[in-house]
Amino acid sequence: MTLGSRIAWDDTVLPFQLDRSDIRGRVARLDGVLDCVLEQHDYPPAIEALVAEMTLLTALIGQTIDLRWKLSLQVRGDGPARLIATDYFGPTEDGKPARIRAFASYDENRPLDGKPFDLIGKGYFAVLIDQGQGTTPYQGITPISGGSLAHCAETYFAQSEQLPSRFSLSFGHSTEADRSGWRAGGIMLQAMPKASPAVAPKNDDAEPRLLSADDILEGEESENWSRANILLDTVEDLELVGPHVQPTELLVRLFNEEAPRVFDAQPVEFGCTCSPDKVRQSMSIYSAKDIRHMTTDEGTVTADCQFCGAHYVFDPRTLGFEAVEVPGDDA
Repeated sequence: MTLGSRIAWDDTVLPFQLDRSDIRGRVARLDGVLDCVLEQHDYPPAIEALVAEMTLLTALIGQTIDLRWKLSLQVRGDGPARLIATDYFGPTEDGKPARIRAFASYDENRPLDGKPFDLIGKGYFAVLIDQGQGTTPYQGITPISGGSLAHCAETYFAQSEQLPSRFSLSFGHSTEADRSGWRAGGIMLQAMPKASPAVAPKNDDAEPRLLSADDILEGEESENWSRANILLDTVEDLELVGPHVQPTELLVRLFNEEAPRVFDAQPVEFGCTCSPDKVRQSMSIYSAKDIRHMTTDEGTVTADCQFCGAHYVFDPRTLGFEAVEVPGDDA
């Protein structure tokens, strides 16, 4: 594969549709974006893996939404991995890249070995959509389940949106002749049912359970969904991450009989929206007493962005909703 074609597909999300099956999908390839996300922090390997998986899911899900501003994914648990958070900012103009950022919070005093997903423990997977000023943010929550973050996302779409969805993901640290870094790739499938059940069926104990694709689809739609998933099961990790198989080639290899049709690819890049003004706004809820407690011996208030690591230093008199008295200030 030539370098030119690598550049064309790395850090992109390619929308497609399977016309025969009435299924839409996305193919994502992340290269430099994932490196930029992870190099902001010195995470242990298991935490890096969780952040990589969440970032890839965010790229795939964000591109499916008619997004004017921001999609956020959050995982909170009671295990050593306490929080994994990602943001996807929709492109500001046609042809412009979408932006992704991510960070994790974890307990350094607890063991961080074993399967990364097990480090989350019990908790929830949340999807938040904010379309900007003048709109009401949306939030959907489902419990942590299924052994992977990808399965949590599938459960969210089935439970909250009644949309059968499937994710096949691969990610890891790759070493090539000219570089070493993270690569990730994935495919998302999503059926578009004509009708969906309003409530989840009950199990033998008469307790509501989480929906799955089998609860939502029936007849021809169910057959189409099963056939597409069987085909997706044949995908190999190296086909997902590339760079030697282009996404268009992969779609033809997997779904040739389903009449795949592709649309314009969406470029993505690492991007953080933090700024001094936004930090000041977030600190405007604090009183003068709170600000005094935050003030260092040097007479400043500092703040760090959890996503990109930017360090901000402020005069305490510019913060909070009350005037902050500074010793020796005649004002």
